[in-house]
Amino acid sequence: MLNDFGDRPAGALKTVDVGAYTFETGGQLPEVTIAYETWGTLEEDGSNAVLVAHALTGDSHVASTPADPSIGWWEGLLGPGRPIDTQRWFVIAPAMVGGCYGSTGPASLDPEGKPYGSRFPFVTIRDSVHLEARLAEALGIQKFHTVIGGSMGGARALEWAATYPEMVDGVAVFACGAASTAEQIAFGQAQVLAVENDPHFCGGDYYGGPAPQSGLGLARRIAHITYRAEAELGARFGRAAQGAEDPFGWSRRRRGRYQVESYLDHQANKLLKRFDPNSYLILSEALMSHDVGRGRGGAAQALAGVTAVPFLAAVETDRLYLPEQSQQIADSIPGDHSVHMIHSPIGHDGFLTSAEQLGVPMRATLRL
Repeated sequence: MLNDFGDRPAGALKTVDVGAYTFETGGQLPEVTIAYETWGTLEEDGSNAVLVAHALTGDSHVASTPADPSIGWWEGLLGPGRPIDTQRWFVIAPAMVGGCYGSTGPASLDPEGKPYGSRFPFVTIRDSVHLEARLAEALGIQKFHTVIGGSMGGARALEWAATYPEMVDGVAVFACGAASTAEQIAFGQAQVLAVENDPHFCGGDYYGGPAPQSGLGLARRIAHITYRAEAELGARFGRAAQGAEDPFGWSRRRRGRYQVESYLDHQANKLLKRFDPNSYLILSEALMSHDVGRGRGGAAQALAGVTAVPFLAAVETDRLYLPEQSQQIADSIPGDHSVHMIHSPIGHDGFLTSAEQLGVPMRATLRL
């Protein structure tokens, strides 16, 4: 069900109802809708399917389409003649359940016509994969040539390879580890509490009134600091003032801003225009819970059962998902695997801005 936070142009999204679902922690929904976008044409035998999984605040709009010609978030990687060539592959990008881009989420209406709000179940990465598997079945896809994603999308891709090995021939994991680390959980908790402590949060039942935008803006600022590299922030902004504003003011209320503060304000305001705070909480907690080894004897044992051909990538300056976490995945999947490095000065977000650097080795490894 679409909502005011994540509407896309008419025709850009397709939806499939995948039935009732009981979540990993016991919550239930009487019906679940999965929204998705596609590129290319599916072969009659369904053999050319590729799934792309978005990151935390991403959506299904990976690249431009005739229905929505706006620039997608992985435009350099997907399209005719690009590393994932849509003249050859049928690409599907689902919006994760719990978000606000067309799939069932906390702003969706229950059978009585009320937003779920605080009643929306706890969602895990594994729940997302189970529901995406239902979507694949509905579309007649029995196996994916490749499942690919970065950051939270990388967690989903890895979970796909561990949960449905018979459905995944190749898996590409960018800038993500096998399980969320203590530090990543700590950053996540700070963001969650920023939203929950907003006076407008109302326990998650704020629909119909003011949304907890101050809390979401603070959460985004915390997150964005982890998405960029210290050296890049220093080179771009240093200690410079924002225009005529004087950050060395006599009154806390009246002091101006440093340029880096203005930058974070801008990033926060952009998210406020397009994202539901409840969805931010749900997806953040899903990523905090990420652990491919949960219930499987640990990450190493879980990854030892992966049969998909892996393509693993890290950003050299990433301080949120360190390259050694990608190496741990490489060491745990049977075989001799390398971690391919994205050379970018900006940090974690380099997996979005510079992934096309790896087009040649990715195509060779995954036979794309």
